[in-house]
Amino acid sequence: MPLALRITVLANLLAGLTADASSAQVFRHCAARDTVVGRLAEKYGESRQTIGLGTGNQVVELYASAETGTWTITVTKPSGETCLMATGQAYEPVAEKLRAVNENDA
Repeated sequence: MPLALRITVLANLLAGLTADASSAQVFRHCAARDTVVGRLAEKYGESRQTIGLGTGNQVVELYASAETGTWTITVTKPSGETCLMATGQAYEPVAEKLRAVNENDA
């Protein structure tokens, strides 16, 4: 599955979750897109790595920094509001090739 599609699927799954005090990595903080992108760049050195279109014409993006190892998944609503959906550490870019599906694997 292409990385952008995997991120879109992950973001859609995360969109159904609600944050609680015991879940420090899954949350929803929203602001204007320029504000969110600026803070990710300034505070964490993160830049956009992938982009995809999710349900309801929401734009799903992965921001990350190879230097700091941090990553952030954002969802931007059609209204322009951008929400942080998940964050983490140990970012590592991968470029996996799809393998052929073998009937015996099913």
